[in-house]
Amino acid sequence: MTKISVDFTKNVRAMKPVHAIGQPPIIGWSNDSLFHFLTEAGIPYSRLHDTGGAFGAGRFVDIPNVFRDFDADPDDPASYDFTWTDPLITSLVNAKVEPYYRLGVTIENEVWRKAYYVNPPKDFTKWAKICAGIIRHYTRGWANGFHYKMTYWEIWNEPECEDRKYMWTGTWEQYMELYKTTSKLLKAEFPEIKIGGYASCGFYVLLHPEQRDNKVRASFIRFFDQFLAYVKENECPMDFFSWHNYDAPDTVVFYADYVDRKLREYGFSGVEQHLNEWNFKHTLRDKAVHSAATAGFILEMQRSKVDIGMFYDGRCGVSSYGGLFNPMTLQPLKAYWAFTSFNELYRLKNEVFSESDTENVYVCAAADGNDAAVMIVNFTEQECPVELDLCGKSIASCRLTDETFNFAPVVFRDALPPNSIVLLTIR
Repeated sequence: MTKISVDFTKNVRAMKPVHAIGQPPIIGWSNDSLFHFLTEAGIPYSRLHDTGGAFGAGRFVDIPNVFRDFDADPDDPASYDFTWTDPLITSLVNAKVEPYYRLGVTIENEVWRKAYYVNPPKDFTKWAKICAGIIRHYTRGWANGFHYKMTYWEIWNEPECEDRKYMWTGTWEQYMELYKTTSKLLKAEFPEIKIGGYASCGFYVLLHPEQRDNKVRASFIRFFDQFLAYVKENECPMDFFSWHNYDAPDTVVFYADYVDRKLREYGFSGVEQHLNEWNFKHTLRDKAVHSAATAGFILEMQRSKVDIGMFYDGRCGVSSYGGLFNPMTLQPLKAYWAFTSFNELYRLKNEVFSESDTENVYVCAAADGNDAAVMIVNFTEQECPVELDLCGKSIASCRLTDETFNFAPVVFRDALPPNSIVLLTIR
């Protein structure tokens, strides 16, 4: 018997935007007909990395796609090609999703054949000026542009993965120099934006001793320390530190605590944590086990030191990582309902006290003084009998996502189905 307790009179923390996503569900080259699903799930941000397919489909977001001739003048609006990225960002804004722009390039999974864009820029200062032109276009109206709210600008992605070099063929020292040059130039012109990086591959060896002999994975820890020391010594702007985790939901708090300790150790206690790539059980997309894993991960981020969390990812395609939309039916997959469920708590703004006494049974509750809701996740293979203490409150409605149902209205009963998400509204 699992005991779940909720006290709506005890505020814990603000609800956090941990139900953001990576690239959005573009259909074809520029069809945004699925973006209404993002609005309906209250998706707060969409991180623009790997957007549009391989090489950014040669059109979207990436620096080489927007600024096609590196020898051109970064101060000349004619040097930029915003043809495809403009409608993408406008569609996100219209869908009430804030674009989160990764300044860099898409992963090149077959870099062993040839590295096209993942090499270090030949002129770091010029590369930074190109980034400034992009920011100016989208936030200050430059080059027939816009005045959109785009808070976060991330410098590159996973540059420390030296064994595969899928993202960066240069040295770690070169990346840190690129970060220094770019962050200082951008912050000087745009003090209102938030700049960060470096989208770390993750810190898996801390919980997986069997990986400690893997020199590359072990190096992720060393590079993190070196980066923080370098940023501090060179007084580089860093408003957020971003990192990735494809481990199980119950690892989130541990890794986030580690990142928090390191940030504080180097004097960066005010820096935000962005877990901006995560996914677990992704090969089982549209199975209840994936939706339950996704929901459990979101709830663990809410109670961790993570400030923003972004699922990888929201594309509508054949990759198993695109876990929210079916490319054949153009309808949501089961994991989508984890985001919709959490958004019912997020919109209430205040997390209140809740606890579960059973491993892999997660709970989170929220209230705004008038309305209240509870989200419960059974991330196990067994039906889970539950004793629910709502401190005198009663259940007004219940929605269930499991192997049979997708966010369906049901009568709550005192047992959670295997791999299920339950959303309760409270009166």
